[in-house]
Amino acid sequence: MLHLHHLQNSRSFRIVWLLEELKADYELTSYDRTKAYLAPDSLKKVHPLGHAPILEVDGRPLLESGFIIEYLLKYYDDEQSLKPADSDETAWEHYTFWLHFAEASAMPPLVMRLVFNKVVQRSPLLIKPVAKGIQKQVEKSMIADSISAVLTMMEAHLQNNTWFAGESFSAADIQVYFVAIAAQSRTALAEGGYPNISAWIKRCQQREAFKQAENRGGRIVM
Repeated sequence: MLHLHHLQNSRSFRIVWLLEELKADYELTSYDRTKAYLAPDSLKKVHPLGHAPILEVDGRPLLESGFIIEYLLKYYDDEQSLKPADSDETAWEHYTFWLHFAEASAMPPLVMRLVFNKVVQRSPLLIKPVAKGIQKQVEKSMIADSISAVLTMMEAHLQNNTWFAGESFSAADIQVYFVAIAAQSRTALAEGGYPNISAWIKRCQQREAFKQAENRGGRIVM
C-alpha cells in the first residue's frame, strides 16, 4: 500500500507525477502551507522531520525525493520505462547526472532566493528597507549568477536532447522540472530567454500523467 503525504506547491509534486506515470495505486494526503509558507506540524506526525514528500510503503515512511524516485523505479516500474538501461551508457550517465544535479547544484540557490524573499515579506515595516538591501546584495553576489549558470547548462543540454536522459522521457525530467519552474521568476526564462527549456517545459506539461498529477496534487505556482 502506497500513501503519499504531499505538501501543496512544493517539490513533492514530483512524486505525485511519478506515481501517475507509473499508473500506481496510491492514497494521497495533501497539506496546505502555513501563513509562514512552511509545512504544517501535522506532517511531523508522519515523520519527525516533518518534510514532504513522505511516501509510506506499508506504513513505513520514506523521505527524500531522489531516494523515493529510485525506490519506486526499482519496485514499481515493471516495464523499466522511466530509467535508461545500464547498457545504454550515454543515456544512463545523463539520467544519473541530472537526477542528482537537480537537488545538489540547482535547488540551493533557488531555495536561498525563496528564503530571502520571505524574510523581506515578513519583515516589520521599519526593518523592511534594511531587509531589502541585504536581499539585493545577496541576490547580486551569490544567487543570480548561480541560477544563471544552472539554466545555461540545462539550455545547452536540451539543444541536442529532447529529454534530460536523451531521446526518452525519464524520472530525471520529473526531478528537474521543479527547478525550471522555480527558476522562472526573476530570470530570463520567464521572458523566453531559454527557448530549449521553455519548449521542454511544454512537453512535460503535455504528458497525460502530468495533467493527472495537477488534478490530484495541485499546480505549482512560484
